Amino acid sequence: MAHPLIAPSILSADFAKLGEEVRAIDQAGADWIHIDVMDGHFVPNLTIGPAVVKALRPHTQKPFDVHLMISPIDPFLDDFAEAGADRMTVHPEAGPHVHRSIQRIKGLGKKAGVSLNPATPAKALDYILDEVDLVLVMSVNPGFGGQKFISSQLKKIEAIANRIAKENLEVIIEVDGGIDPDTAAQAVNAGAGALVAGTAVFRGGPSAYADNIRALRGAG
Repeated sequence: MAHPLIAPSILSADFAKLGEEVRAIDQAGADWIHIDVMDGHFVPNLTIGPAVVKALRPHTQKPFDVHLMISPIDPFLDDFAEAGADRMTVHPEAGPHVHRSIQRIKGLGKKAGVSLNPATPAKALDYILDEVDLVLVMSVNPGFGGQKFISSQLKKIEAIANRIAKENLEVIIEVDGGIDPDTAAQAVNAGAGALVAGTAVFRGGPSAYADNIRALRGAG
C-alpha cells in the first residue's frame, strides 16, 4: 500500500511565528500545507483570511491545501486563488450551488475539493465526483483542533474509495480530524490517500516534526 500524503494543519502551529512553522514542516517532510479557513459562522471558530495565506506563500514551494469553511463561499474564491492557494476545498452546505463553486475554482486554474462533514452522506458527491480532484472526509465536526476521531467515517471513506475505483477516477481522498498513527492506519486502510494532522504533527516542537510526520506516513 502506498504511503499517504501528509498535510500538516497550521491550525495547530504557533501563530506568533507562522512563517517559521511553515518552513519547519516543509523541511520535516510535509507533502502539502493544510490551511484551515473558518469564518465563525459556518463553523464555530474564526481563523485566517487571504492576507495570511499570501504572507505565508513565499515561505514554501509546497502546495497550499486550503480548506474553506466559509459561507457564502463564492465571493472569496478569487481572493484565495490570488493569495496562493493551490487547491481549494468547499462544503456542499456552504453555498447554494456547489457545482458552480467547483467550476469557479477550476476556472481559476486551481484544484478543487469537496468536504463532507461527519453527518453529510457520501451521496452528496452524486453528480460532482467526476468534477473534483479531492474529497475531504471530516472525521471530526469542523471548527476546532484536537478532537477525537469519529470512527463511523471509515465506512464513508470506503464507500467513496469504492466508487472512485469503480468509475476509474483520479480523485484523492483526504481525511481530517483526530489523526494520529493509529487512526491514520485505519483511514489509509479504508482508502485515504492524504491525511491532515495538526496536533499529531506539531506536538513536541520543530525538532519533533520530522519524526511525527514519519510516524503518520508509516501508517500506509
